[in-house]
Amino acid sequence: QVYLTESGGGLVEAGGSLRLSCAASGRTVPLYTVGWFRQAPGEERNFVAAMTWRGDRTYYADSVRDRFTVSGDGDGNTFYLEMSSLKPDDTAVYYCAVDSSIYIGPQDSRLPADYDYWGQGTQVTVSS
Repeated sequence: QVYLTESGGGLVEAGGSLRLSCAASGRTVPLYTVGWFRQAPGEERNFVAAMTWRGDRTYYADSVRDRFTVSGDGDGNTFYLEMSSLKPDDTAVYYCAVDSSIYIGPQDSRLPADYDYWGQGTQVTVSS
């Protein structure tokens, strides 16, 4: 089991920046890949970015590459999604998730079904 709690969401103007945090607690399972997803109203939950829990490998959706950066504290306790040059299209609830079953790598962990544990999400709203 692992409990994930996201924070850092909010309202920001287009072109602005936010840093989301994902705190992992009560962990009794291994960590392999940490993913970030987002879901806008009426849409599916879409992949944003993923990293190995140590942060040595990362992968990004085309829509956020060069604008978003994933990282962690190196201890598997907290993970971050740094977002810059935000656009109104980035408005969504953002979720972090953990794959604790098997290591398949960030590039191959782009579906919600690849992850075992999820946070509750944090709202990001980008105004135009």
